Order: sequence, then structure tokens, then C-alpha cells
Amino acid sequence: MMLAFAFPAMAQTATMRVDYYHTGNSAQEIFSIDRVVIEPLAWAGNPQKAIDDTNLGKYLFEVVDRSTNRVVYSRGFASIYGEWETTDEPKTMSRTFHESLRFPAPTSPVQITLKKRDRANAFREIWSFLLDPKDIFIDTAKPPAPGPLVEIQKSGDPASKVDLLILGDGYTLSERNKFENDARRLTEILFTVSPFKERRRDFNVWGLCPAAMESGVSRPSTGIHRRSPVGATYDAFGSERYVLTFDNRSFRDVASFAPYEFVEILVNDKTYGGGGIFNDFATVAADNLWSPYVFVHEFGHHFAGLADEYYTSSVAYAPAADRTEPWEPNVTALLDPANLKWKDIVDRATPLPTPWEKDAFEKHSLDIQKRRRQIRAERRPESEMDALFKEQKERETRSLASEKYAGKVGAFEGAMYEAKGYFRPQADCIMFTRDDVPFCAVCRRAIERVIDLYAR
Repeated sequence: MMLAFAFPAMAQTATMRVDYYHTGNSAQEIFSIDRVVIEPLAWAGNPQKAIDDTNLGKYLFEVVDRSTNRVVYSRGFASIYGEWETTDEPKTMSRTFHESLRFPAPTSPVQITLKKRDRANAFREIWSFLLDPKDIFIDTAKPPAPGPLVEIQKSGDPASKVDLLILGDGYTLSERNKFENDARRLTEILFTVSPFKERRRDFNVWGLCPAAMESGVSRPSTGIHRRSPVGATYDAFGSERYVLTFDNRSFRDVASFAPYEFVEILVNDKTYGGGGIFNDFATVAADNLWSPYVFVHEFGHHFAGLADEYYTSSVAYAPAADRTEPWEPNVTALLDPANLKWKDIVDRATPLPTPWEKDAFEKHSLDIQKRRRQIRAERRPESEMDALFKEQKERETRSLASEKYAGKVGAFEGAMYEAKGYFRPQADCIMFTRDDVPFCAVCRRAIERVIDLYAR
């Protein structure tokens, strides 16, 4: 519900953004403001749905009207810092990450409150500050325009639609047409997958592509370093396939020239890779054979806070110290099977936990991972990696389709990078493997709920 007293008429409301630094290590977490800016475009959000009721995200920020102490805007999100702190590095050093909060510009003073989940998954306040919209230091200057806004799909007024921005990185000026073709191709792929297919008319899709000096982006593990406009890079957290941008300031300035709630960064590269952080951004290498899968999988993270359901691939994250129920909608610690979060769509004949041929799957998958590491270590052609993934796909498609409870919703052990203690809803899902199986029933429902938060 929109509480109108803090904001002017939404059609005339500016977009405010707080850029801040998030610093810490395993012992402390510190926040400091970088700047408060007014973006070039008016607020494009749904005025009737200012309060986030999805209970998604590791963090939650609230805009509180000071005169009434009522929350007038809120959104859950995750962050690069939130992922970094689950690696081993924070035990030995501190790092700083740049982050942003975006919301309709208020007309009177507001309190900005940032909350984080504790070990019991309850949100606890960790930072708060007063923001006066009349502050003379609020920056209203426009950053350099990144280029023309491309209308890939226009379904209606941004205020009544989900606005997805596809942002090109590593495309030179002469490759702008390539970007537009890549963006349109991947847009069509997204809308072949349920539930995006059925809800296509609830989306606007926009494209922006700032011109890069060089084609491609950084890949430090191979000695490639480039200053691309959005700052996308492979090897995030030491994972050769993980693509993120750590240049949030540049990313947000470029994105501010489009109406958006969600952002897909399209990387002009052929090496397998991508990433996705809930309510922050997702990435995909445009020219890789597996870009359709990576795009949809990583967009699931970004759009609906879906967890990874695989657990045999190497990752940078350290195992969880305890087993609390995850906030992500598609995984569970199954601490109380009688109250499974998706129990309403589990058939009574399906046992919990749900048996599957786990040992055989792990044996084959771990062999694939060993061969995958060897290909990268020896810097062999990308075609060899593609062939390995094809082999894996064929084997896993056959084995998972033949499971006794294939297609059934239950609780299948193995998820969130761990073989024991976490469970996924179905034997197969696009969040679990690279085969042709789409989102499972639980993931589809989670995606629909986010669409409903923005579209009307």
C-alpha cells in the first residue's frame, strides 16, 4: 500500500538514491554515506505497492516518515558484501563495497533504516540515518548519458509493469548493434520459460549500452584487465565463472537513464560465466553456448531470491556453521517436516525427506568437476568446456527423469552447495542442473509473487 503523505503525486516523483560504503570483516560491519543523488528519470515504481511483503533478502531497508513514524517504502535485497562475508576472506582482512538504496524522493524528512537477518532469520536494525530532502548537498547533477535507450518490449506505463533493464558491458561503439541483437535474443529466451512466458505482458524491457574502449571485460585469471563502462569482471571471489561488477557507482549512474527495477548486465564475452544477486543485478556472458541457461538461472537469483540448488560444483563460500531455515523460497533445512514451507503443494504420498539416487549422481558430477578444473587450469579451448557440459547434461537429464519421484514436489537432500542438511523442492530444476527442465513448481510460485509486487 502507498502512504501518500511522504511523497508527492507519483507521476511527478523524482528518484532518489543513497550511495554508501559497506565495510567490515568477520567481527564488525560499518556503513558510511557516499552521496545522495537525484536520478535523471522520475520514479517508475508502482505507487500502490510501496511496501515489500515478500520476506525475501538478507537485508531490508525502510523509508520511515519522521512526522508519523510510518514506513512509506521498503525493499528486501541481497548484496555483494552479504556474499563476501560467507567466504573465508573476512576472517583475515576487511573490505569495502559500494552499494545503493533507491526509492521515490520524499518531500519531508525521513529516517532510512537498514536491517539484516540475525541467525534466527529475524530482521534487526544495523544502520539508520536521517535524510532531509531539502539538504543542499543532495546531488542533482546528471551523469554523462550512456547512449540511446532501446525499447526492447513496451507493455505499458512503467508504474504498472515490471521494468527490466538489459545493460551492455564490454561492447564498443561499433558493436552497439550486436548488443541490441544479443539483448533481444535473450529477452525472447526469458519469455519462453514459465512463469515469465505467461506473464510477459507484465514486463517492459529496456536496453542501454555505454560504449567501451575495448571489446570484452576483465578476466583476471587469464591476465585480462579492462576498464569497461559498468566494470563487469570474471573471477569474482576467486571463482573463474562468477561475473560481477564491483563498480557500483558507475553501474548505478549508467542504469539511472532507464526506468528499472531489475538489471541484467550483458557481458560481451564467449567464456562461460554469469552471476545473480537478489534485487541488485544479474550477469551473463552473451556469446557462450550456455548463455540461455545461465541467463535464466542467474535471473532467478536476482529476480526472486532463488537459492542455488546444486551442491557438487566448487564455490568460494564456506559451509554454514549451523542449520537455520534459509530465507530463500526454494530451499529448506527441513527442521520441521510437518511445517515445510511448500507443504501445500506436496502430495501426501510423497515421503519427506524424498529419496533419490543421490550417490550415483554425486559420483558422476564430481568427476565432471574434476575434468572442468583441469580444462581451466590448462587454458584449453572453450569448445572443450562446452563438450563436457553437453556430456553432463545428457547424463543428468536421463538419470533425473528416471527418478521414482521425478516431477513430484518433496524435499530432496542436496542444495545450497551442501550435500547434507539442505533440501530442494524437486529432483530437477533449472536452479539445480543445466538440462532442459524449467523452474520447479516452488520456484515458479516465488517468481509469480515478485511479479505481483510490481505489476498491476
